[in-house]
Amino acid sequence: MRVFLSLTIPLFLVAVALIAPADAAQAVRLQYRTSAPGATTAQAEPWFRLHNDGTTSIALNQVKIRYYITGSETYRFACSWAVVSCSTVTGQFVAQAGGAQFLEVGFTSGTLAPGTNTGDLQLRFYRADWQNFTQSDDYSYGAQTSYGNWDKVTVYVNGQLAWGTPTGSTPTDPPPTDPPPGNSQGVLFDDFSYTNSADPRLSQRGWTVRSSSGGPGVPGATWSPSAVTFPGGLLTLDSSTNGTGSGTVQTELSTSARKFREGTYGARVRFSDAPTSGPDGEHIVQTFFTITPLNFNMDPNYGELDFEYLPNGGWGEPGNILYTTSWETYQAEPWQAVNTHTEERTSFSGWHDLVIQVSGGRMKYYVDGRLFADHGDIYYPETPMWIMFNQWFIDLQGGSTPRTYRQQVDWVYHSKGEVVPPATVVSRVNAFRTAGTAFQDTVPAS
Repeated sequence: MRVFLSLTIPLFLVAVALIAPADAAQAVRLQYRTSAPGATTAQAEPWFRLHNDGTTSIALNQVKIRYYITGSETYRFACSWAVVSCSTVTGQFVAQAGGAQFLEVGFTSGTLAPGTNTGDLQLRFYRADWQNFTQSDDYSYGAQTSYGNWDKVTVYVNGQLAWGTPTGSTPTDPPPTDPPPGNSQGVLFDDFSYTNSADPRLSQRGWTVRSSSGGPGVPGATWSPSAVTFPGGLLTLDSSTNGTGSGTVQTELSTSARKFREGTYGARVRFSDAPTSGPDGEHIVQTFFTITPLNFNMDPNYGELDFEYLPNGGWGEPGNILYTTSWETYQAEPWQAVNTHTEERTSFSGWHDLVIQVSGGRMKYYVDGRLFADHGDIYYPETPMWIMFNQWFIDLQGGSTPRTYRQQVDWVYHSKGEVVPPATVVSRVNAFRTAGTAFQDTVPAS
């Protein structure tokens, strides 16, 4: 489950021309440069600055930037860095007639005030088959390495052209919309009212407490059922180490059946920044995720949708960070990952309502009702998955004093085939509890 930056986006050059904006008070201007100017490249790297030269603020979630590409090859998109935060930047490739396409870059939140600009949007994209490609014949490409106005990349505000000169066909079909709540094909709910990890109701209700060895985590570590407890109806994962692999205990609870794919997933999870005992500083991963098995390296049927919280950093990060990561596939040796992720570098210690909506080719991740990430494209899961919670160590920081980290889960919810808003997930959970329902599973086997 290691996070590895993947995706990428097409390049946009900056030259000069402004098309009449959708609103006279709203005048947007796009500047472009590239950090990969070669005619042939392994990765296109367009950088943008979006300016508001008008007199009114612009809601960034109403803005779409289009970069036009020759050819119908499959590309992957990524945001390398952005002043507005990559967690707010989205990208998808849209087919046009005649075998062309464009990369459409959007935003999930933010406001662009009059007289300001977004600052750097450092984007990139590359072919899905990892082959070099020619970018010099792309309509929107330019070889300049300094910012300048560029009219071969277009900007739309509220669906109206506000900057640039488009090329090729414009898709007329409306984008897919989420189906309304109420068409569930089955529901899983559990509030974890068990006595201990040996409670027979766990297996009867489709749960497996892990005891088998293997990754992820520290080589030589054990996965201990006895470290999985349920005090006060809370799934509690206590993972510990004494600084050695053999003295490291990791914890995991998983559904036994792989029958979950499209629909809505939710859980109330408590992350913690400090150990319950012993010195702090370990690179621990606290999780809520869905996953399929990797049957072979770069298995195209692999899928994984992750919430991963690292209270002390890890994977090169110096401090606490929350990742949402969507996976197409990977191989372990040598390490190669095909995924996209969104992250926030701040503390998430405490209780949080985590929701993932999987529908219409998109995966939307929410934290406490706030849209945290919007992924899709090749990362959309193709096969049924398990639902899992685990807590494991990336590596060990040394020292022999035992230390224990704790992650807790209050409830888990899934509605098959239905897009459920985060607030509705919480209200449905409350309704189950008001009715005295501790467990329900009507999700059919896949």
